[in-house]
Amino acid sequence: MIKFIIGFKIYVTLYMGIKVEFNPDLALRNISEFKNGNRKIEECIPEDLEAGEIYPFLKRDKRNYWLGGQIPLIETKGGEVLSRPKASIIILEATHFVENDIIYTKGLYKVVEIFRDNDIHFECFDLVGTRK
Repeated sequence: MIKFIIGFKIYVTLYMGIKVEFNPDLALRNISEFKNGNRKIEECIPEDLEAGEIYPFLKRDKRNYWLGGQIPLIETKGGEVLSRPKASIIILEATHFVENDIIYTKGLYKVVEIFRDNDIHFECFDLVGTRK
């Protein structure tokens, strides 16, 4: 049973109470949230983000990410307030775990390309110019 859809994010709750979120992007916080002591570093976009490098991420709740290609890395302020893509990334791994009765998703992503402008770089799930 699909519970509700916000943008491309689909939230699913099964009758047995399993809640899963499907994410077409990786939305992390600004690094200032870590510097201010509000978030763990894995919950934030590194300030020295570099193409070709691999970084860890951490998100609350059980999330499923597309592992078959590039997705946008975006900055979130919470409450579905999202930036344009900051980079194109590939999720290398994602794992669910429980800590203090809270479900988390952690993993690794590789930066493919960094975007330094406000141009549109993704067309749905595809990089602009790659769709036929």
